Amino acid sequence: MKKKLLLSMLALVASASAWAITDNQTYEPVNDIKVVNKWIFDRVHAGEAYTSSVICNQRARTAVMDEGIIYVSRSEEKLIIVGTDSLQQSVIHRFKVEDGSALEDLPLTLDGAPYSRFLGVASIGVDNFHHIWVAPMTSTAQNSIPVYMVNTETGELTLVVEMDKEGEMQRTDYLDVIGDLTGEQAECNIMTVAGATAEPGFPTIYRMHLDQGATKWKGGFEGDCHIDVTDFYPETNTGFSLAPIVKMVLNYDDPDAMYSGEVFYIDCFGRDPVVYDVTGTLIDTFEEASDDVKQTDKGANGVAEFSLEGRNFLAYPKAQYDKNGNGCQIYVCELGEGMALGGLTKYWQLPADSVGKVTDSGLRVHCINTAKSVDDEGNEVITLFTFKSYNGMGIYEIGKNVSGPEPTLKGDVNGDGRVNVSDVSTLINMILGMTTMDQARADVNGDGRVNVSDVSALINIILGIS
Repeated sequence: MKKKLLLSMLALVASASAWAITDNQTYEPVNDIKVVNKWIFDRVHAGEAYTSSVICNQRARTAVMDEGIIYVSRSEEKLIIVGTDSLQQSVIHRFKVEDGSALEDLPLTLDGAPYSRFLGVASIGVDNFHHIWVAPMTSTAQNSIPVYMVNTETGELTLVVEMDKEGEMQRTDYLDVIGDLTGEQAECNIMTVAGATAEPGFPTIYRMHLDQGATKWKGGFEGDCHIDVTDFYPETNTGFSLAPIVKMVLNYDDPDAMYSGEVFYIDCFGRDPVVYDVTGTLIDTFEEASDDVKQTDKGANGVAEFSLEGRNFLAYPKAQYDKNGNGCQIYVCELGEGMALGGLTKYWQLPADSVGKVTDSGLRVHCINTAKSVDDEGNEVITLFTFKSYNGMGIYEIGKNVSGPEPTLKGDVNGDGRVNVSDVSTLINMILGMTTMDQARADVNGDGRVNVSDVSALINIILGIS
């Protein structure tokens, strides 16, 4: 009976505690700006709760946050039998930004049928008017890139545009959208970069444009749908290589051209992010940046620019998963004068430890996006979402007065510096006589004994109710 009770408790905490777990780190304020982890769901801190979840899968490649909801896209997940056909339907998994708790899934359909295209939701994102979109990976045999808008009530997909490759038949993986996909409230631009399976890669960028109020899309490079870049950093490069990402930036200096996306970042395997304009001209690089802001390893691709209290920031991956001392973290840095990369000042590495170091099969992409709000005292707050496929995700808040749970080692039964489900397993094993542990650490409630009541106390700590 005792064993059954303990195992039931373990099952309870494994299913519920992931959302109460933080990275248990303290981050020093920089320029009176603080950062705190609200929750984290990953290999390092959540353990089995994460690794047994549906989003811990190499087909769950990208994710995005919008209006308090996280959307994680997973291709070819749900087996559907239609007549004599077996279809692998794509699914979007949803979670609350506030605490990470799961919301109802969205199985995706197209024209009334299960959406089962190979890597059909390789890329997911949101435009600037809260329209969630998805797009598949395309191969060198496909001359267009379909982009779909998602009905977040039903999961039904609506084709927005098929981006024309104009005969330049390269692979594409990850897209970016700026403006309004419907064209009703603003213009819209969609971009992607040709990918490769090996160096040196390809120089091709694809882009489509929709005028506000228009219904017909056109090529985004003065009528053309693609250009080949000739300007690279380092100069020896001739292409963008593996799983590149593009991120267009808002033009706050010209409200009439806010969503023009004429300036954008490209990040690809083996190099730091660079900045281009819509002519393909290289504008800025990390060449003059200090060593402490350069990527420790340049295998992961991702970037997000944001502003807070008049300061401009850039978030990007520190390193790929498989390098010593690295574990899918991101750097948050303040941009230099004039938004220059050369003047980057590093604020934090998030998380300070790691979310995981397990190969994602070479997907390369690291999703980062932000949302701005204002607290009760009128101070700006940035909510930052970080997602690394097959390793984990988390929510951080950045601002002058943000606060989170104080790091504590109470309940660290196994002595690994963290308090999570693994401590419950260790404590249960000790009570069952399957292992020996430090009595002081195992006496979670401090009553001088180690028994089932300590398991209850530890579960309460992890769940944040004690």
